[in-house]
Order: sequence, then structure tokens, then C-alpha cells
Amino acid sequence: MDWPLFLTLMMGGLAALLLMGLPVAFAFLTVTLIGAWEVLGGERGAMQLARNAADSLSSFQLAPIPLFILMGEILFQTGIAHRAIDAIERVVTRIPGRLSVVTVFGGTIFAALSGSTIANTAMLGSTLLPNMLKKGYSPGMAMGPIMASGAIAMLIPPSALAVLVGSLAGISIAGLLVAGVIPAVLLSAAFVAWIVLRALVTPSVAPTEQLPEMGLADRWRPFVIYVVPLSALFAVVIGSLLLGLATPTESAALGSVAALGAGAAYRALTLAGIGRALMETTKLSVMILFIIALSQTFAQVLSFSGATGGLIGLIEGYELTPLQVLLGMILLLLLLGCFVDQVSMLMVTVPIFVPLSQAAGIDPLILGVIYLLTMEIGLLTPPFGLLLFVMRGVAPPEIGMKDIYAAVLPFVAIKLLVLAAIVWQPGLATWLPTLLH
Repeated sequence: MDWPLFLTLMMGGLAALLLMGLPVAFAFLTVTLIGAWEVLGGERGAMQLARNAADSLSSFQLAPIPLFILMGEILFQTGIAHRAIDAIERVVTRIPGRLSVVTVFGGTIFAALSGSTIANTAMLGSTLLPNMLKKGYSPGMAMGPIMASGAIAMLIPPSALAVLVGSLAGISIAGLLVAGVIPAVLLSAAFVAWIVLRALVTPSVAPTEQLPEMGLADRWRPFVIYVVPLSALFAVVIGSLLLGLATPTESAALGSVAALGAGAAYRALTLAGIGRALMETTKLSVMILFIIALSQTFAQVLSFSGATGGLIGLIEGYELTPLQVLLGMILLLLLLGCFVDQVSMLMVTVPIFVPLSQAAGIDPLILGVIYLLTMEIGLLTPPFGLLLFVMRGVAPPEIGMKDIYAAVLPFVAIKLLVLAAIVWQPGLATWLPTLLH
């Protein structure tokens, strides 16, 4: 079978199964098993899939995935994050669009603690959205910052998806975890700048509020009690990596232990909360690890069918520069992000993009950060961005999907500008990881 026909059948079959509503993991299992049976030799192909799955899951570098998820779930289920948001709101004063700015600060801090875009967005939406709408903020100024800053959890450690990208694409996991920090800070700063500018130009979208008089101690005490110690968790994870004191797995374990310690110190740790955190960790980890178990065989099927080599040869025939190849990858990822989830984006593209980027001489870290940024944008792009539906779930009934789409578009534009800045100046992503060496 010619490789273009085979590739079309594989990708078309996968798309059809996903459109039918089959869970991502089972859709990939079906397509990979059929492909392995056809290309790798019937029963031998099925056996090869089983061997690859065992080899993939025995890798110690996957251990950070459940540990990072557990760290965020502990903080979310104990309610510590909600206290931190309240503390931040007390200290942010006298700034246009105050509550929207609080959302960005709080979302960025919680992103550095949870690693879950869904948990981050849901927590910010349930905590801040009702109050913002009640105080007269426009839906755009209320919902846009929540979704935009919620998605930042994709970039900042502890990001389980960063570990997944690193393991699937063969990129240094420690380097990729650290590489997302500067782009995330740039995004947060740009969000704040946009909010302040928008509130200054059109004050009606974010009315000025009369804040209660509060002494310096009353204003800052909750911040010192709840935010500063939680920020130390981020320092534990990143600091241990940068100083070379811990591997990604060890830093994830330290973060989980520190999260348990924080829960105990704030007397927020309960058996029920720990049980919920463990259950959610198990659900997410099993889904991600199931995908990883199939990834090696999926890549082998594409390789042995000639699809990978054929595509690389086809693209090399056009004599494209590395920048043109990278821009083509970005456009395809952004297009996929409008319609499929992040794990599907990875599974479909990694077996093709990784060898293609190697042939073009693209820095693996840049490819990894591009993946994270485009997947983050995909969470917010209509019509099927996941966080758009999370927001629909926490927003009042009178707010429709059209309002949610309009709210997120300026922040998607900002994310695209930061993505362009990373392509223009790759050092924004690669500088911090160089400190690991």
C-alpha cells in the first residue's frame, strides 16, 4: 500500500472514531492495533504493540506525571488555593481593572502549583466570576482573564503535559519544564498590560470600586500566610531542578510532599480530600499513560509504512528553511487545536514532526515550547476549545457561547504574539534551561 493512502486511512480512521465519540485512548488503540496488524505482520504486530507498551511504561522518567497531578489535586481539594486568591485580592488596589488583574496574578500563581488548566480555570471561575459580574464588569473583562490565565498551567511546572511532550518527543523533561517559565511570565505581563489599557480606554467595562479601609497589617497578613508559603512550593520544584539537586521525578515528589505539608499546616487536610485527590490523580494519570503506551507502536507503524520517510522526503524536496518548516508545523498545530484535544494533537503529529524537525535542524527545546504554547492556544480557540466549555459550566445561564468566544479572542491574540516572539527570539525559551548545565 502506498504511504499517502496508508497515512490517509490511518488519520481518517482516527478522525472518524473521535467524531463518533470514542474516548481518545481507545480510538488510538483501535487505529494503532489495526495499523500494527497490517504493517508489522499480523500477530507479530500485536505482540510488538504489547512489548512496546511494557517498555514505554517501565520508563522512570514518566513518574513525574502522577506526582505533579497529585500535587495540584491536593492543593485544589483542600481549598488552599481559594484562600490564596482571597489574599491576593486584598493587596491589589488602585489599579484599573483591579479584579481582572487579580485574576491574572492568582491564575499564574495557582498555575505554578496545580499544573491543571481545567482545575485552574474552574477554580478561578467559581471564585471570582460571580463577584466580578456583580460589580459591573463586562463579561469580556470578567471571563477573558479567567480563561487566559487558567491556560497558563500548560506552561509552568508542574505541567504533566510538559512531561508528556518531553517523553513522547524525546526532549529533556527538566529542560522543557524550565523553558516554559519565561513565556508564561511574558503572557501574564501582557495580559495585565491589556487589561489596564482596556480599562483606561473604556472605564465602563471595569467600574472603579470603593474598597473598604484596611490597615497595612490586615491587608498583607493573609498574603504572607497563604501566598508566600505556597510560592515556596514553586521554588522547591524549579529551584531543585535549576540547582541540579533533583531530577524531574525527585522534584515532583518533593512538590507532592510539600503540598501535603501545606495542607497539614493549614489544617485543611482530610481523609475525604486526600481520597478525592488520589482518585482524580488516578483518572488523569491512567489516561495519559495509556496514550504513552501506544505512542511507540504508532510511530513505528508510520515509519515502517513509509509515511514518515515519505513526508520528510516530500518536504525536503521543497528546500524549505528551518523557519519555514517550523511555521508550517505551528499553522497545522493551531488548526488542529480548533478541533481536537491536546493529547490527540500530540499523538497525531509527534511521530511526523520530531523526525522532520531533526532533519531541519530545529532545536528540540524550541519544538517542545511551541507544542506547549500551541496546545495552550488550542484550549481557547473556538469552536471546541476545552476551557471555553469549562467557562460555560461556571458562567451564569444568561451568558452564551458567543459571549465566551468574544471574551477570549483578545487573549488568544496576545498568546499568538508571544508565540511569534518565541519564534523570533528563541532565547526567550532556551536561556533558562541553559542554567541546568
